[in-house]
Amino acid sequence: MKSQEIRSGMALNIDGDLWLVVKTEHVKPGKGPAYLQAKLKSLKSGNNVEKRFRSGEEVEQAVLDRRELEYLYSDGSGAVFMDNETYDQTTIAEDILGDALSYLKPNTSTVGLVYEGTVVSIELPASVELEITDTTPGIKGATATNQLKEATCETGLKTRVPPFIKIGEVVKISTDTGEYQGRVTGG
Repeated sequence: MKSQEIRSGMALNIDGDLWLVVKTEHVKPGKGPAYLQAKLKSLKSGNNVEKRFRSGEEVEQAVLDRRELEYLYSDGSGAVFMDNETYDQTTIAEDILGDALSYLKPNTSTVGLVYEGTVVSIELPASVELEITDTTPGIKGATATNQLKEATCETGLKTRVPPFIKIGEVVKISTDTGEYQGRVTGG
């Protein structure tokens, strides 16, 4: 496939390693040929790299199956997921998942990326709803200002929230940045 066909979410086979395309940007500098700037995540090590592809450069696409998985629990060997179609359970090492587990509660459905029968990564939704389990008490009369305080969510994720957020409230958190996006009403 040609480099200009690369899109986010695709998997590429580069130098024998499997890479997931996280983000792409087509660049046309004032001088010189156009190119594609891509942010890639190694599915083996979890490292992120920036790579520049010349326009028209040939790249090898790896075919990933997307399967719905349910996160069950974590133990010493990793995180255990169940395939919602076959009910097979698979364990994914925590170093492969990185900080993704900070956004997942047990019994949460997510999309698993499967390569040659092995789950190599998971896709998180754009945001998740998590309950605040620990934070300092709110300041009386505090309104939405640009001041934020530390808070811990039910999954152990640490984030910063506005001062009016209390323990037990459910908030929306971006899985991309880990930042507070808003309070979930009725939570």
